[in-house]
Amino acid sequence: MSITKTVPTNDHLISLQKAIDMTTRYRRDKETVLAPEYRSQNILPNSETFNRSAIEKLLTETSCAAVRIYYGMDETLKSHAIIVGVNELNEDILPALSSNNLAASDEPILEEGQRCPDICPPTSPLNT
Repeated sequence: MSITKTVPTNDHLISLQKAIDMTTRYRRDKETVLAPEYRSQNILPNSETFNRSAIEKLLTETSCAAVRIYYGMDETLKSHAIIVGVNELNEDILPALSSNNLAASDEPILEEGQRCPDICPPTSPLNT
């Protein structure tokens, strides 16, 4: 694993066809990467939806230059996206470890996305 102190500079854009190909492959093959005892339990979501206001809160942090998506797992072993802001030195923007509760002025950490399955978006080329 290499460590970099720079934020990516590419535009991160891909074509719709590449996105369709990737999401189709993921939906088709995601169960095959799981041990047999974890299959058919919705461990790996197809998507997660986050409210715009939550994303904007991350982006409006004064030192936020990017966002990073981590993947976590809840007690039932279902995976979830965890989204944090990243500063210009490519470091996570996080609240102090001693902070038990996030106040409005603390650095946000996003999770609690609308996870599909079970709560899925309407049909689109990325999820059919």
